[in-house]
Amino acid sequence: MSALGATLTWAKLREVKCAELEEAADGWGRASNRADAARDRIDTQLVDDLRRTQKGEAARAAVRRLRRLSMNFQYIYTECGLLRTTLNSLAHEVKAQQRLLQGALDDAAALKFTVHPDGSVTYPAAGEGLVDGKPLAGGRASGVPNPGLAGPSGLVAPNPNAAKAQDIADRVAQAVRAAADVDWRYAKILRALKAEGGLSVPAATWTDAAGDAAAVRQAASGYLKQGIPYDASPAERKAWWAGLTDEQREEYLAVYPDRIGNLDGIPALVRDAANRDNLQLLMGKLEGRDDEDSVTKLAALREIDRQLRAVREPGEPPMYLLGIGDQGNGRAIVSYGNPDTSRNVAAYVPGLNTSLDEEFVSGDLKRARDTASAAREIDHSTAAITWLGYDAPQIPDGLSSLAVAGTERAETGGRAFREFMSGMVASNDHDDPHMTAIGHSYGSRTVGSATQQGGGIPGVDDIVLVGSPGLGVDRAEDLGVGKDHVFVGAADNDVVTHLPSKGQAVLAAAGRVLGPAGYLAVDVVHPGDDDLWFGKDPASEDFGARRFTADPGPPLIGSGRPFGAHSQYFDPKLDSVSADSIAMVVAGRGYQVKQESGR
Repeated sequence: MSALGATLTWAKLREVKCAELEEAADGWGRASNRADAARDRIDTQLVDDLRRTQKGEAARAAVRRLRRLSMNFQYIYTECGLLRTTLNSLAHEVKAQQRLLQGALDDAAALKFTVHPDGSVTYPAAGEGLVDGKPLAGGRASGVPNPGLAGPSGLVAPNPNAAKAQDIADRVAQAVRAAADVDWRYAKILRALKAEGGLSVPAATWTDAAGDAAAVRQAASGYLKQGIPYDASPAERKAWWAGLTDEQREEYLAVYPDRIGNLDGIPALVRDAANRDNLQLLMGKLEGRDDEDSVTKLAALREIDRQLRAVREPGEPPMYLLGIGDQGNGRAIVSYGNPDTSRNVAAYVPGLNTSLDEEFVSGDLKRARDTASAAREIDHSTAAITWLGYDAPQIPDGLSSLAVAGTERAETGGRAFREFMSGMVASNDHDDPHMTAIGHSYGSRTVGSATQQGGGIPGVDDIVLVGSPGLGVDRAEDLGVGKDHVFVGAADNDVVTHLPSKGQAVLAAAGRVLGPAGYLAVDVVHPGDDDLWFGKDPASEDFGARRFTADPGPPLIGSGRPFGAHSQYFDPKLDSVSADSIAMVVAGRGYQVKQESGR
């Protein structure tokens, strides 16, 4: 396969009709859009209608077939989109070489030089000889590997036209060689962009699609990638996206769903569409790998995919995938409710040992879903987000080794969280939306770090902290939202909220190595010290936050759930008082939260 012909000459390069390549790209684009529309109709209409109106095994079988058909259309959408961008990028690069070639040909014509079919250039006599004063003979220059050199010695003939002819011949040769390389690279990609036979799209096919996308991304980097405003502010990115044509947006979504889906400032609906497509590519990428990290992440991605495709129960908030990735410990940002159209938006930052695994999908996502459901009963215009946009510390020994966790992860995560929240402000439809930052466990330290960078967390009105080992600040007013807008939940049996201060830990270490029970013992021995590992206890009276009631939770020893008190703040069944208080703050009713005394 070759777009430019078997043997490329400058004459063939000049005559290549790039408009025809772009017309073919448009055709593949239309096919991609039709597949996307068909997939959307299946997912949002046919499956929902069938589940609502039909019961029994026949209906379930029909749903499974529709799901398979939806996946087929998604694959067609992806591959056709890649074909469109490949052809457009090919045309883009060929046109660049055509411009270089035409510039050289125009210069030759102006100088009355002749460019021959083989790319050599003849030039007339010019100048004058040093001996007889006669014009120096004309000659012929051929393109060489090193432009500007007329032969191995690097010397040029004394005829002043010789150097000009050599430059033109070099430019012609360069354009032809570069265009031939372009043709070879894209022919290889186009040969690979083909589907296996049959009607099904198995996991191996998505693995192949992931490879296709990577190849097209690499080839089209000059055509698309350089235009993505990575260094711009979220507001500028939103304006950039709004200024693109529909065709440009479609190409970015087809080729760079991972970049667009994780770019703060891009509208939530766009991020969701991009990340749903990238999710399939990520699963294809990890499919077949047998290392523990890949197996763990693949299981989590599959469950996220299942939840995204599940039919929502009446009143259940819709699910939006605002970020997904396999870097580090994994990335996932999921919103329950549209954060762009909601007046109230909350983002929950999980903490220690959180990674992209099945526990995250079943536990951390549920916390945002429960919060959104409860808050929407107060104000329906509410969205709650689980934000795993950083590498939380991973401690093999669990909570008993929390003392080794430093602040670097919190500071790095805090910068990323600030950027994300700035994007939420930029893309929200309301002039002044009510926003809440929620930190749990080490996530509260991350939120605390975010408040200390660059003037606080953009747009955040309220901060909720639960199960906190400290924030890195000593007073609620240091968080930048006013102490009356800082809310703290600390269960009596939550070991993390009783971690010793660094001074206590040093004293205790002199005697013995402490486990969780030892931490509690030191807290009893030093009752006047209300510092935790990362600073002042947020639940203390001196910190000055508004502490709300939380169920004590199961005791550390003998309950069968040693860390249950640390994980139930959001659960309406296990700790309805705390869960309701969090929902009230998220819905903008923090002033109604019932307070209890600080420690």
